[in-house]
Amino acid sequence: MALIDQSTSFDADDFENEVIGIAARLGKHDSGMHRHRKAQLLYAPQGCMNITLNGMRCVLPPTRAAWIPAGTLHCAEMYQVVEYRSLYFDPRLTTHLEDRVKIIEVNPLLQALIERMAFWPWNTPGDSMQRTHALFFEELHHAREAYLSLPLPSDRRLTAWLSALHRDQQNAPSLKMLSEQIGASSKTISRLFIRETGMPYQDWRQQWRLLKAIELLSAGLQVNDVAYRLEFSSDSAFIAFFKQQTGQTPLQYLRTGH
Repeated sequence: MALIDQSTSFDADDFENEVIGIAARLGKHDSGMHRHRKAQLLYAPQGCMNITLNGMRCVLPPTRAAWIPAGTLHCAEMYQVVEYRSLYFDPRLTTHLEDRVKIIEVNPLLQALIERMAFWPWNTPGDSMQRTHALFFEELHHAREAYLSLPLPSDRRLTAWLSALHRDQQNAPSLKMLSEQIGASSKTISRLFIRETGMPYQDWRQQWRLLKAIELLSAGLQVNDVAYRLEFSSDSAFIAFFKQQTGQTPLQYLRTGH
């Protein structure tokens, strides 16, 4: 069985197979921070996932996948219904790969390979899968990296605020509002963000808005709805912001995946 739901008990490390694939349709979900003995590829052909790892938060729209080496601490979150695909690989199959996280663009061939492997029965003989996962690794090697990520501050004064921001799907506030929320001066907050993320808070907030916009658009919201949710003054202001950040309008971005 490869198709599971939220009630299915599953741990890829319980299987001795060289390759394990799963497919699921999940609603709101938080995996919590965890790691696997196997390497993992995460992908959502519909909807959008967020993953947190190495002090970074990354967004995975349907045009992106995450390669997570064995033993990497990470967390996957979904806030709307997501078509979820996950592939797990015995570390002996991945010794030729770089031992680092990669966020990659998913071309049609790679997408087709992920779909095939995600639906493989768990008792599929290993020798019948070798050609497919060899082609998968070749495509993975040549896939273009495309990080949609946000560095996360770790200062204790900001951790509770960050948790609420993600959990309650709030908007990242202005610097003045954040100062009032956590009881620290604007100068203190600015110093913390520059020290811990390398970005002034206003730049961090703009990157947060971009990632949230991609997440909402991938979930099927219209441009005007996203502009309203993220508190832009108008649809055109949001489109101009998005194009400045990505070089494309929101609709162009979703169509081309670049």
